[in-house]
Amino acid sequence: MTTHVTLEDALSNVDLLEELPLPDQQPCIEPPPSSIMYQANFDTNFEDRNAFVTGIARYIEQATVHSSMVMGFGLYLMDGNVSNIYKLDAKKRINLSKIDKFFKLQVVPLFGDMQIELSRYIETSAHYEENKSKWTCTQSSISPQYNLCEQMVQIRDDHIRFISELARYSNSEVVTGSGLDSQKSDEEYKELFDLALRGLQLLSKWSTHVMEVYSWKLVHPTDKFCNKDCPGTAEEYERATRYNYTSEEKFALVEVIAMIKGLQVLMGRMESVFNQAIRHTIYSALQDFAQMILREPLRQAVRKKKNVLISVLQAIRKTICDWEGGREPPNDPCLRGEKDPKGGFDIKVPRRAVGPSSTQLYMVRTMLESLIADKSGSKKTLRSSLDGPIVQAIEDFHKQSFFFTHLLNFSEALQQCCDLSQLWFREFFLELTMGRRIQFPIEMSMPWILTDHILETKEPSMMEYVLYPLDLYNDSGYYALTKFKKQFLYDEIEAEVNLCFDQFVYKLADQIFAYYKAMAGSVLLDKRFRAECKNYGVIIPYPPSNRYETLLKQRHVQLLGRSIDLNRLITQRISAAMYKSLDQAISRFESEDLTSIVELEWLMEINRLTHRLLSKHMTLDSFDAMFREANHNVSAPYGRITLHVFWELNFDFLPNYCYNGSTNRFVRTAIPFTQEPQRDKPANVQPYYLYGSKPLNIAYSHIYSSYRNFVGPPHFKTICRLLGYQGIAVVMEELLKIVKSLLQGTILQYVKTLIEVMPKICRLPRHEYGSPGILEFFHHQLKDIIEYAELKTDVFQSLREVGNAVLFCLLIEQALSQEEVCDLLHAAPFQNILPRVYIKEGERLEVRMKRLEAKYAPLHLVPLIERLGTPQQIAIAREGDLLTKERLCCGLSMFEVILTRIRSFLQDSVWRGLPPTNGVMHVDECMEFHRLWSAMQFVYCIPVGTHEFTAEQCFGDGLNWAGCAIIVLLGQQRRFDLFDFCYHLLKVQRQDGKDEIIKNVPLKKMADRIRKYQILNNEIFAILNKYMKAVETDSSTVEHVRCFQPPIHQSLATTG
Repeated sequence: MTTHVTLEDALSNVDLLEELPLPDQQPCIEPPPSSIMYQANFDTNFEDRNAFVTGIARYIEQATVHSSMVMGFGLYLMDGNVSNIYKLDAKKRINLSKIDKFFKLQVVPLFGDMQIELSRYIETSAHYEENKSKWTCTQSSISPQYNLCEQMVQIRDDHIRFISELARYSNSEVVTGSGLDSQKSDEEYKELFDLALRGLQLLSKWSTHVMEVYSWKLVHPTDKFCNKDCPGTAEEYERATRYNYTSEEKFALVEVIAMIKGLQVLMGRMESVFNQAIRHTIYSALQDFAQMILREPLRQAVRKKKNVLISVLQAIRKTICDWEGGREPPNDPCLRGEKDPKGGFDIKVPRRAVGPSSTQLYMVRTMLESLIADKSGSKKTLRSSLDGPIVQAIEDFHKQSFFFTHLLNFSEALQQCCDLSQLWFREFFLELTMGRRIQFPIEMSMPWILTDHILETKEPSMMEYVLYPLDLYNDSGYYALTKFKKQFLYDEIEAEVNLCFDQFVYKLADQIFAYYKAMAGSVLLDKRFRAECKNYGVIIPYPPSNRYETLLKQRHVQLLGRSIDLNRLITQRISAAMYKSLDQAISRFESEDLTSIVELEWLMEINRLTHRLLSKHMTLDSFDAMFREANHNVSAPYGRITLHVFWELNFDFLPNYCYNGSTNRFVRTAIPFTQEPQRDKPANVQPYYLYGSKPLNIAYSHIYSSYRNFVGPPHFKTICRLLGYQGIAVVMEELLKIVKSLLQGTILQYVKTLIEVMPKICRLPRHEYGSPGILEFFHHQLKDIIEYAELKTDVFQSLREVGNAVLFCLLIEQALSQEEVCDLLHAAPFQNILPRVYIKEGERLEVRMKRLEAKYAPLHLVPLIERLGTPQQIAIAREGDLLTKERLCCGLSMFEVILTRIRSFLQDSVWRGLPPTNGVMHVDECMEFHRLWSAMQFVYCIPVGTHEFTAEQCFGDGLNWAGCAIIVLLGQQRRFDLFDFCYHLLKVQRQDGKDEIIKNVPLKKMADRIRKYQILNNEIFAILNKYMKAVETDSSTVEHVRCFQPPIHQSLATTG
């Protein structure tokens, strides 16, 4: 049987492993014990421990910080019933004013997110209240040290000055490549040494500012009274981070972090140059000090027989000196306490780029400190045995040598100076949640708070800094692995980085796409419209310039050891956004009627310009490929746009629109005979998926609202451009199927029925009857037609659909011809098609033409490609040139083909009637379609009442186009003009000029309507005859002329 035993229980049963550290169950706040690798600690000197007081807090050892804590805690313990620290201060047993200066910093960072208020110890002591005035550290005023915004002016000034100086050296040392190869003087090396030191000090100072502000904010969290955006239910850590910084403070933090990280990179590039200068300068300083400056105190010590001083000075020289010949000069007068000869004693100090070992430097500094210390174990100090100038020189060197250790480890020191890892750690606050939180969300994490603030505000001046806050994760990850040595901390950092970076790329990509979309929308917005809006006080702003180009150039972002191609990630998201934008444009068109196709084209143009602007900074698929994919037209012969155009034509345009020949437009009918087709509502999307922004969406909506209430030439031109030849061919073919079904189905049945209702014979009355009599005669003869219930509804509606289809084909061809002519004119300069030249008197045409040909020769594409292109390019150029030249040269007419196809649908005998008994034509018989159409025309020419709709209001000119087209295709136009009932009535009324009301029909008004329709019919006949071939129309002079025999006298006939 297997028993599960915990590791702790197993280890506790083994005596030999009692000292083995158990796996930790809680996050480790304090650092782990020192590693087995030896790390020398040089910050043990008295003067170094004072670094905390003097402000050089970057290199302070932990014992120094804890000493301040111990002072505060010790005062708290001392001040009680037994003793009174204020009485001790009065007796000069302790110095409270000096301690007060130690506590001038209100908040001291301890470790990670732990910090301490030193003054809190004083405030909680027993006798504080009656002695409050003696302390300045307990004042509640905010120190400028914790207001980063006030310090930004000085920080920026220091940064600009140092960067300018660094750039001067960087250009000469790194860019030109003369850094390590060239030999420099001691002064030049000293300048580089000072530059490196000054850089580390600036970085240390700025990092300290950031950490002090962060620590102060953690100690002083905000609340709902101080910050109205802070909810009352916010957690303490959330109040200390997320809601505790103003926008200015966040920008200031980002700017300082960017300065620190940017300067770290610049100094890191010069590391080799700096290391050479540092080693050379330190070597020179040590050797000059030991071999030259220490000669005089050594001479005096030998002369005065100060054995202890001699031993210390000799030990320093033996520890550090690198003599010219490998050994100390034995004849040096200072060793005997003698003066140098009059000519001087020549000591050659060598120059090398070799730094001292850590032990050498430690021993030298410790021995120098013993020489100048104010206190020692004996009654008399060694300091008193030295002259004042010597003491000053030793003190100066001792202070200067403090930085040698850090400069010799330049790379490590640079990393420590720029370490801001503690901005992420929040283990202390996690402990305070008492297990309610395993980890805080990214909204409370300082690196993401700063990054997100830049993204949300879209501040152009800060956009280039947006990657710097993410570098804090690198610092935290490095610290977790090298200092804490805890894998779980690194795993938490890595998990947050994955989440934050996904959010970062998502937000940044959306912003970039929205920015360039708004830019494209603003560029294409009509300038006159913008100016008119401005005149009325409406400002349509251009998108503010932003610096996304810099971010789009980042292809190697270093994050937790990974090199990330930011450009590629953004490109992926923007490609998806581009596809979605095209898809939304088409979906928006699919949810609306045919009039919205103009808006669709402009949406496509805005997307095209957006694609062009983005393609300057990233690699996207071609716009045509994206458009075909969004249109579902990659492998299918027609796409979503073509399908929806046909769907709208079939279910809305043909049955519900009326054509007006005067305006050349279709408008929606006053009385719809079919139900409004159901369309899907467009999805609600962000403004940048349409025109770019809310103001642009409103502006473009106003512009395209003027295209909403009609279908006219702008719409047909747009259809031609969007559908192309293939899409137009599909639509035309489907329209012909609709026309065929109507002509051979519904209309044919009605024609058969109405022909039966028509009078068998209806002669045109003589003029003597007068127009009132003729009107009454026709009204009586056509009574059954006039009273046919379905004539003004279903019959006219079906004919209107046929007429609208014919008109659509005609207007599409006209629009297509204009587009083709425009293409040809644009292509002419590239095809060597030259314009006509003006010839002055005395000039020769050949000379002018040669000059013109020479001018346009560089534009002639085919010879250029044949000379410079590949075989594939040559073939494409030739084919394109041939296609362009032949497009209009062959004189093809699409509308003629459409009419020919429609004529093939009129094969039923009812359209032409029985053969005439006279062998020529029907005169009085009502057997042909033109007679039926005359009856229909008589019906809709009858004037309507006051509140009734006319035929043109209900059906438009499409009704006439259908009837006239059928008449022309049947070859009955001339007979219609000759035998039409309305035309005959009009001629008689114009002759007698009578105006009576016959059968409730005002004669004059009816004659006026007949005249209008006569003009319209003549226009329609003229257009149709222009497209039909001459041999197939009634205008033919040969085929349709019948020869009759001359009349023969009866007598001759009988004899023959």
